[in-house]
Amino acid sequence: MLLAHISDLHLDGTERATDRTARVIAYLNGLTRRPDAVLVTGDIADHGAPDEYAQAAKFLAELEAPAFPCPGNHDDRANYRGFLLGEQPAPQSTPETAGRPVNRLHHVAGHALLLCDSTIPGEDEGLLADETLEWLASTLDELGDTPALPAFHHPPAGLMHHDAVDGMGLAEADRLAGILAAHGNVPAVLTGHAHSPAATTFAGRPLLVAPGVVSTLRLPWESGTEFTNRTAPPAVAFHVVGEGGPVTTHFRFVP
Repeated sequence: MLLAHISDLHLDGTERATDRTARVIAYLNGLTRRPDAVLVTGDIADHGAPDEYAQAAKFLAELEAPAFPCPGNHDDRANYRGFLLGEQPAPQSTPETAGRPVNRLHHVAGHALLLCDSTIPGEDEGLLADETLEWLASTLDELGDTPALPAFHHPPAGLMHHDAVDGMGLAEADRLAGILAAHGNVPAVLTGHAHSPAATTFAGRPLLVAPGVVSTLRLPWESGTEFTNRTAPPAVAFHVVGEGGPVTTHFRFVP
C-alpha cells in the first residue's frame, strides 16, 4: 500500500494557505503512481468555519486518490461532519454541543485505516475519549490479522522534544499503549499536529508524524525566534506498507 499523508492545512481563506494547499494537491495528482489513499490528519480548517470547509471539500474532491480525513484541534466537529462527511450540517458548535467523536474505518489495498478523533472541543490538547478507545479496541479485534494503521491528530505528549507541542499533545497515552500491546496487527501509528516531519516509537511501534502544509515547526535548537517557519515549502509523507506490515516512510518537500 502506498499512502500519502498530509496534515495541518489550516485553510483560512488567505492566498497563502490556499496556494500552499493547491501546490500539494497538484503534486499528489502529478505522481506517476497514484497513491492508494491520501490521509489528512487534522487541522484542515483554521477556525472551523463553514467557508473554510467548503474550500477544503473542494480541494479534497480534486485529488485523484481517495482522501480520508480525521479532525484536529482547530476543526469544528459539526461543520467537519457537514462539509467533509456529507452529514447534516449544523451551526458552529460549542464544547457543550460538539457531539460525539468522529471515528471512521476505511479498507485500503488489503489494509485498514482507523481514523480516530483525538480532539477535545474548545481545547488544543488531545485525548482519545472512552468511546474512541473502545471503538479502536473492538475494531482491531474484528480485523484479526488485517494490518491496521491507527491515525489521529495529536502525537502522544512528551515525544516531540518541543515544550509547546508536547504541552498540547495526546494525554493519557498509556491507555492507547495498552490497546496496541494487545494487538499484533498494528505496524505503525500515524499523526499530525506537530508541523514537523518526525519518526519515533510509541508502545513498541513506529510513530510517524506528517509535516505541516501551512508551516514548519522551528525546533528549539534551530536559530530564529518565530514559532513556525512560514517560508519553508509544504511537505508530504509517503508511507509504503509492505506485505507482512513493515512500514517505510519518505518525506518530500513540495516545490
